[in-house]
Amino acid sequence: MNDPVPPAIRTAALSDLHDLIGMEQRCFQSDRISPRQWRYLLTRGHAETLVAEDAGGLGGYVLLLYNRATSVARMYSLAVEARARGAGVGRLLVGAAEAAARKQGRAYMRLEVRQDNAASLGLFEGLNYRRCGILEDYYEDHMQAICLERSLQPGLRPALAAMPFYEQTLEFTCGASSLMMAMKSLQPELVLDRTLELRLWREATTIFMTSGHGGCGPFGLALAARRRGFAVEIHVNDPGVPLLDSVRSPEKKEVMRLVHEEMLGEVEAAGIPVRYASLPLERMEQSLGEGAIPIVLISSYRIYGEKIPHWVVVSGFDRHFVYVNDPYVDRDMGETPTDSINIAIQRREFTRMARYGRAGLQAVVLVSRNGDPKR
Repeated sequence: MNDPVPPAIRTAALSDLHDLIGMEQRCFQSDRISPRQWRYLLTRGHAETLVAEDAGGLGGYVLLLYNRATSVARMYSLAVEARARGAGVGRLLVGAAEAAARKQGRAYMRLEVRQDNAASLGLFEGLNYRRCGILEDYYEDHMQAICLERSLQPGLRPALAAMPFYEQTLEFTCGASSLMMAMKSLQPELVLDRTLELRLWREATTIFMTSGHGGCGPFGLALAARRRGFAVEIHVNDPGVPLLDSVRSPEKKEVMRLVHEEMLGEVEAAGIPVRYASLPLERMEQSLGEGAIPIVLISSYRIYGEKIPHWVVVSGFDRHFVYVNDPYVDRDMGETPTDSINIAIQRREFTRMARYGRAGLQAVVLVSRNGDPKR
């Protein structure tokens, strides 16, 4: 008897849309990808669908999502038709997905699996995926998701801080949310909730955005952390008013100057060190190793395509990557917190994104234990 011919793996085309929709209906009882979503995913630049095809047609698919500026690929969905199960099709698709992600320059693969899906958990753990978190109430029926991850490149051994994750609940609270993650990593008993998020935002807001509510500046974040007993150090490469060029209105510029001058006086009175120079990546890595958590201002354009200032918190380093927790989760693009935790960004790419505006503002707030609060 001849051995069965393994299915061929190829990239899905728009002509596969009908078959993929049918497979989705047969393989999943809930949390299905809709026909509209399938059409979008098959034509967008940051997704890739691979299908396993044999004499009987499509026997399975795997769907990958790529973030434009990070080195993480996300396995969004994997399905195998009932007729093809038990023949290694799932394992074949996972291997093809990993190869495709490596070709895209990705260093890690991440995914979520239902807690009660023992077959899928067994498949991935048998392929050396490790559990890296739990998402409560993730699926439509409120089932938990187990987060899994695998390194796609040899020798990646990042030294990661024990960094909790907090998702910002408003578009302008990235600074407050990043500070919350840094503080809780240093003070585990700290309770993270929306009340604290908004309180920190009120204390740290120093700037106007182009429209809408204001955002947090480095001096405001440092003062908010200092008031809660943490030691802080500010690094900015420009002695002027941070992000002044982000607004055009003379009235807004004047408000920003006044607020900055007041905060600068409070910073001096609190004895917070201010270094008017860029903080090299090597020094940032050294600071993290010594127990200081870096909160870094970046331009979100390189990740999200929007030219707005954005704060992230650094969770680790290795020879190739900077790892960050990003409080923003782009749920409109199908992201989950898995996509925002310990994001691997190439060191050179992180250096490019850690500046904002025409003036190339660079700002880092180092937060560590044993501050001496003034109140």
